[in-house]
Formats: sequence, structure tokens, C-alpha cells
Amino acid sequence: RRHCNHSQHYTATFYRTTMGGHHHANPAANPRADQDSEAMAKARVPLAFRDTCAHLLMPLNKCRREKYWNPNECGHERHTYEECLYNSYLQRCEAKVQENKVLAERAAAAAES
Repeated sequence: RRHCNHSQHYTATFYRTTMGGHHHANPAANPRADQDSEAMAKARVPLAFRDTCAHLLMPLNKCRREKYWNPNECGHERHTYEECLYNSYLQRCEAKVQENKVLAERAAAAAES
């Protein structure tokens, strides 16, 4: 599991605009909290993969099965799914940074009291 480096935290916007040159943001790669559990069960998505990017894993796995797991196929679906996982990671890092800020403010306020 990756850990956020809070001392050198960068937002998703920073990565999209400066890292990797001419990378264009993919609106389809946004993590979603509202996942359809019935659709995931029907698509036989394992429990470990039923996260905020499962809506992209279902069409990726369907494509993989149709193409007999050919590594030269389903590249766009795989890239979109992996980008969603990366965006989800950045969101968790940002949430942790915000949580640490709130905790630091509370500790400072408690120390002043």
C-alpha cells in the first residue's frame, strides 16, 4: 500500500498540468462513491476490487474476456481504470492532508486554552 508523502504533497491538478508533458485530464477516470453493488455482483467483480473505480473495472474485464486477455487489446479501458486508481489515491492523500490540518489546528487551540 502506498503512503502519502505529506511534506511534498501535490494536488491532482499539479500532476495533470506539469508532470508527463501533454497529459490531458480524462473525465471518465473520476472515482465515484456511488457504485451499483448489484451490477458489480453480476459482473463478478471480486470484493477486493469493489472500490471507487469498480465502474471502470467492469467494462475492462468484459473487454478482456472478449479479447481473450490479449495484452494488445483494451488499452484505453485499462489506462482509464489505472488513471482512476491514481486519482483515487490522490484524493485519499488530499483528505489525509486536510485531516492533519484540522487536527493540528485543534491541538494548537487546545494548547492555547
